Amino acid sequence: MTRPRRLSSLGEDIRGDTSAPAVSTMSTTPEQRQASRTRRRELSRDRRSGRSKARNLFKWYRELSYRNTWLNPLIVMAMAGAGYALNPTPENPLHSAIFLSYAEPPDTTSRWPESPMYGKGLKDIVFVLFYTFVFSFTREFAMQRFLRPLAHHFKIVRKTKVSRFMEQAYTALYFGVFSPFGLYVMYNTDMWYFNSKAFYENYPHRSHTADFKAYYLLQAAYWLQQAIVLMLQLEKPRKDFKELVLHHVVTLSLIGLSYRFHFTWMGVAVFVTHDVSDFFLATSKTLNYLDHWLIGPYFGFFIFVWIYMRHYINIGLIYSLFTEFKTIGPWRLDWVEGYYKCGLAQVIAGTLLGSLQAVNLFWLWFILRIAKRFILSAEAVDERSEDEAEDEDSSNQGDADTPRIEVTNGENGNSNGHAAEPKKEL
Repeated sequence: MTRPRRLSSLGEDIRGDTSAPAVSTMSTTPEQRQASRTRRRELSRDRRSGRSKARNLFKWYRELSYRNTWLNPLIVMAMAGAGYALNPTPENPLHSAIFLSYAEPPDTTSRWPESPMYGKGLKDIVFVLFYTFVFSFTREFAMQRFLRPLAHHFKIVRKTKVSRFMEQAYTALYFGVFSPFGLYVMYNTDMWYFNSKAFYENYPHRSHTADFKAYYLLQAAYWLQQAIVLMLQLEKPRKDFKELVLHHVVTLSLIGLSYRFHFTWMGVAVFVTHDVSDFFLATSKTLNYLDHWLIGPYFGFFIFVWIYMRHYINIGLIYSLFTEFKTIGPWRLDWVEGYYKCGLAQVIAGTLLGSLQAVNLFWLWFILRIAKRFILSAEAVDERSEDEAEDEDSSNQGDADTPRIEVTNGENGNSNGHAAEPKKEL
């Protein structure tokens, strides 16, 4: 029997989001939950018997990190920060993890002749890896400490719906920052507003301003973190899982190749078109989970932004590969001098951007189908994705089996770092 949707709900989940599940929202297995209960019992028993504190400390850490998925990334960040604090100079190897590397004198011929420039090199990989941990921490911490209580505040109680709300709310926060950041970076270059000729006129773009390079490498760190979590996904994948994996593979390939072979200006344009549409997608999904009355008109505006950014603008970028890529700027392959604007690069860029466009068109078809049903269906049905429907059916059982951890202050209020006994719930 199908449930009628609320007037403020789309009746099904919106496709097209590219965010992977967070570690904190992944389903836990019965074995993991049983191991957690076992650790809690052992901690309580060892505390009463006065056994080795070192042994208890390890168990306590395992249980605490199991419950707080942001803890391990925070430890890595703290260790890196402490290591750098011992010698806070550019000679410290950890300097390249926290700060941009390869500083160069300002380019007097650029639009900002007084701004220092930054080149590229292998140290940039260390920067990306460190900020992958930073994004892991911020995502997990924000979800567990802020977004989950916010979901409960809005009376969202179903486990799967809470998880989806947290994921999309964080995605909206991320793109709410990086969308204007990307537009700012683009505005301060000759490629504003999606001026494709500027991609090729001053090629190769071997160095960038600090904001440009930071934006590009932080985006790389974000998408790398998403890809890692996607590979670790333990729960049943959603219907468009293959398309999601393809999207991440293509995205990381575009980021890496464009940075290495100096096509970063085109990369920023692609980033901006997807970031802006991802922001409106994430906020649409968030409003949908809240059953907000604004979802109807907001969803319509999101469709306009999606088509304009991901199709109209991006197809124009692809078109420039066939009309401007060869005729504007240098056309040669020189590994010594660092020129890679040639037929091979044209084919690779066209293939990757074309694949990305195909995935976006696939998702657009689902989005338009949802819009049609929302407008025309007299008796709309709750046609959710397979994974959401199945997860909701088992969510109550999962909640009952999931143990809760408490870090107590001891029987007399003294801090000792032990886990409390599990409490029975009525």
